[in-house]
Amino acid sequence: MERIKVSLPHVFQFYTTLKIRITDLNYGGHVGNDVFLSLVHEARQQFLRHFGYSELAFEGTGLIMADAAIEYKRELEYPDEVRISVSASGFDKLGFDMFYKLEVKVAEEWLLAGKAKTGMLCFDYAAKKKVSVPAKAIEKLVGH
Repeated sequence: MERIKVSLPHVFQFYTTLKIRITDLNYGGHVGNDVFLSLVHEARQQFLRHFGYSELAFEGTGLIMADAAIEYKRELEYPDEVRISVSASGFDKLGFDMFYKLEVKVAEEWLLAGKAKTGMLCFDYAAKKKVSVPAKAIEKLVGH
């Protein structure tokens, strides 16, 4: 079976720390794939806000997720503390990649819990079409 491999960048521009809630657990007693992606989504929102953006206000355009890849490394359970590092790179005409490193705190040490990548496209929601990545957004995200 071929497995997904997410290659993370060496430098991350931002990180946030989240706590796993009891409602985040699935029938297996750990965080499931849907919540794992929700953690990534929350980290992306905080990353964008850090730079003064949102998915609907990105230098005059919006963002839409084109794809997602997740590589699970360790279970997340209640009440784990999770640090999610976020980086944007790979900019092209219409979009870019966002990378996420999820680490769980175990006995005062941060251990890798997962890696993720989302492909983000710039999108005009009113016209329902892809648009070019604003140069100012690239400059702002790469410059930090």
